[in-house]
Amino acid sequence: MPQDDPFSQFTRGLESPGAQHFPIVPADGIDLPVRPRVLFILTTGDLAIRDSDDSILTYPVTSGQIVPFSAVGIEATGTTATAVGWI
Repeated sequence: MPQDDPFSQFTRGLESPGAQHFPIVPADGIDLPVRPRVLFILTTGDLAIRDSDDSILTYPVTSGQIVPFSAVGIEATGTTATAVGWI
């Protein structure tokens, strides 16, 4: 039986919850295949995030944390945490 989606007639906006997720494999200088709305942290550690200006900052993150940042890439160098992307 098909799933009932009572919100299907509404347009998804930026304030809407994510509808898809994907694993993130950190790689130096490589853009993520899809730019996420936010990052969800699976394991505690450090996350080296690259932005649209190719600026990289490393953040300490904890398991279960939501990082509200649309990263261009997650660098392998400096990253010890595990994250997934939500779109």
